[in-house]
Amino acid sequence: MPYPSYAVVSDEDMQALYAYFMHGVAPVAQQNKESDIPWPLSMRWPLAIWRTVFAPNVKAFQPKAGEDKELARGRYLVEGLGHCGACHTPRSFTMQEKALNDAKGSDYLAGSNAPIDGWTASNLRGDNRDGLGRWSQDDLAQFLRTGRNDDTAAFGGMTDVVEHSLQYLSEEDINAIARYLKSLGAKDPSQAGFQPDDAVAQALWKGDDSKPGAATYVDSCAACHRTDGRGYKRFFPALRGNPVVLADDPTSLIHIVLTGGTLPGVKDAPSSVVMPGFGWRLNDNQVADVVNFIRTSWGNKGEKPVTAHDVAEVRKESFVAEQQGNVDIEKLPQAKK
Repeated sequence: MPYPSYAVVSDEDMQALYAYFMHGVAPVAQQNKESDIPWPLSMRWPLAIWRTVFAPNVKAFQPKAGEDKELARGRYLVEGLGHCGACHTPRSFTMQEKALNDAKGSDYLAGSNAPIDGWTASNLRGDNRDGLGRWSQDDLAQFLRTGRNDDTAAFGGMTDVVEHSLQYLSEEDINAIARYLKSLGAKDPSQAGFQPDDAVAQALWKGDDSKPGAATYVDSCAACHRTDGRGYKRFFPALRGNPVVLADDPTSLIHIVLTGGTLPGVKDAPSSVVMPGFGWRLNDNQVADVVNFIRTSWGNKGEKPVTAHDVAEVRKESFVAEQQGNVDIEKLPQAKK
């Protein structure tokens, strides 16, 4: 429950939320689910101790002296009602967010430091490699409003955020959020900008798929993402220079190769975007090879090589197993335990 974010919400907006919950949401009969939470997390009293030791004293939002009104509105929505930091800010070992706003440090919105339901939340700061440094404000506004832009598409939990929340925001609020996020400095200012390299694209064009993972990519991925990794604007995301591909943690990329994903249509982009999962026919070595191929082609410089063991660890998680279906890994060709 991201209460530190809601603590900054204005009284007026809090009263509006209360009115909506009480009068705009129909009650639904539901069995008691408390028993589904494992012990000791099912105990509530330790929260009192946690709040006393670790929880900050958060006050209601106040614009800064002389702060631009649009920037202030964007900051309020991101820090408060949007609670973006709940996913996109790294957490300490005691589970509190390392920073609740930009004034508390550059950890704020620098990306999750552990997967959440199998996805790593992206860096929303101005970093050139794995952040928003190469996006324009318009690119970001389009992504927030529709879940896609010329370079990428939303996946994982972000698709729910776009479908159930962001698509309904006013143009003014979308632009305010985009402007505020673009105002954030880089977590790592030393990150080099992306430099494209067409060597792999040229090799594939000539029929050379000798690079590990290249043949699997051509067979399973190139029809949508193209042999040059550019994808198709606002439909199939580019893999060339994509911040998610360049992130240090490859969990999201492994996850989506295994299970695929669906970006639902929204009012400003009514067509759904669907990617099939390949976990049912690619073994751990093949997935590792194709993920490494993507992370090291077209100028991408993924720093951490992915191993078959990494893929196996993601594959066995419940959130992947449920989406992947009943796959007998031992029967996949060349599968290894």
